[in-house]
Amino acid sequence: MELRKLLLPGLMSVTLLSGCSWFSGEEDVVKMSPLPTVQNQFEPEKVWSTSVGNGVGDFYSNLHPAWAENTVYAADRHGIVKALNSGDGKEQWKVDLAEKTGFFSSNIPALLSGGLTVDAGHVYVGSERGQVYDLNASDGSVAWQTKAAGEVLSRPVISDDLVLVHTSNGMLQGLDQTSGSVKWTVNLDVSALSLRGESAPSTAFGAAIVGGDNGRVSAVILNPGQIIWQQRISQPSGATEIDRLADVDTTPVIVNGVVYALAYNGNLTALDLRSGQIMWKREIGSVHDIIVDGGRIYLVDQDDRVIALNTDGGVTLWCQSDLLHRNLTSPVLYNGYLVVGDVEGYLHWLNTDDGRFVAQQKLDSTGFQTEPVVASDKLLIQSKDGEVYAITR
Repeated sequence: MELRKLLLPGLMSVTLLSGCSWFSGEEDVVKMSPLPTVQNQFEPEKVWSTSVGNGVGDFYSNLHPAWAENTVYAADRHGIVKALNSGDGKEQWKVDLAEKTGFFSSNIPALLSGGLTVDAGHVYVGSERGQVYDLNASDGSVAWQTKAAGEVLSRPVISDDLVLVHTSNGMLQGLDQTSGSVKWTVNLDVSALSLRGESAPSTAFGAAIVGGDNGRVSAVILNPGQIIWQQRISQPSGATEIDRLADVDTTPVIVNGVVYALAYNGNLTALDLRSGQIMWKREIGSVHDIIVDGGRIYLVDQDDRVIALNTDGGVTLWCQSDLLHRNLTSPVLYNGYLVVGDVEGYLHWLNTDDGRFVAQQKLDSTGFQTEPVVASDKLLIQSKDGEVYAITR
C-alpha cells in the first residue's frame, strides 16, 4: 500500500504504511522487496547537493523542486523557500513564509505542501493552512498571498492567466494570476474517506482536466469556470473501506486529444478530450503520476510495479516487479531512461525498452517521496529531510 494519510472528516487521520501494521501486535502483511542487485552499466554522478530547511519528515507532502532559467527553487514544510544556482547549488536567495509571532515566540510554520511551480518570473506554492503564495523569482519577495477554499496539497497550475489550485475538500479554484483574487470555484465533491492528496489539473484548449476523490475525471472550462463533462473511472467496491477508495489523485495527461487518467482502486483509462467518453480502460490502480511518451505509457502501480503499456488499448509491453512495496516515487524520463526513487533513498534507472535495471544509486538515508525533476541536463530530487540533489548521466 501507498504511504498516504487517509482522511476521516471530523474524526482523525490514519496513516497507511507499507509493511507496517495499524496495531503493534499484528504481523506485517506486506513486506518490502529486498534491494535488487544491479550491475551498473554507468555511474550516475552527483553534481551537488544542498539542504533546504528540514524537509517534510514523515508528513505526506507534494513539495518538489522546480527549475527555470538556470535556477532551482525548493522549499520545506516549515516555510523555507530557496533559490539555488542550477550549476553548483549555491544559494541565491532565501525566504521564510512562517508566520512571525513576536520576538519571544516561535514562528507558526507555513506548512507548505503543494508546489513548487515556476511561471513567468514567479514561484507559486500552496500550504496545508489553505494559503497560496506568489513569490517574485528574482528575490523571493511575496507578490501576493491568497486564502484558498481548503488545504492546497497538489501543485498550483498556471494557465490562461489563472493559478489553478485543487484543495483537499474537493474545490478547484481559479485565482487571478496578477492579483491572487478568486475568480471562480468549482465543487468537485469528495468521498467520506479518501487518500490524502489531490490531482493537479492538466490544461488544453481553454479547459482544465482534473481527477477527484469521488472516482471521477472532470473537464472544467477555465472561463468562466464551469464543468463541461465528468466521467467516472473508479467505482467504489470491495469488502473494506480501503478497498472502496476511489480517488483519482494523479495528474491526467493529455496527448493528441486523448486524456489518460489513473485511479487508486480503479482503472487506467483513455478518455476523449472533447466528450469525456471512455475509449479504453485497464484494471490498474495507482496514486503516482504517469508518463505518456512516444506511444507508450509508463507508470508505477499501487504495489510499486513499474509498467510500460502502449497507448493503443493499454496493452502491457513490460512489467518490472523487483521493487514491490518500496514506496516508489512517480517515474520520470531522463536521458533516455526511466528513473524512480524509493523510500530508502535509492534511485533506480530502467531501460525503457524492456524494464531491465541499468543503474542503481544510493543518495539519501531518509528516502524520497516526490518524483525527480528534469532540469536541462540535470536530474533533481528532494529527500524527505530537505536535501536537494542534482544528478547527471
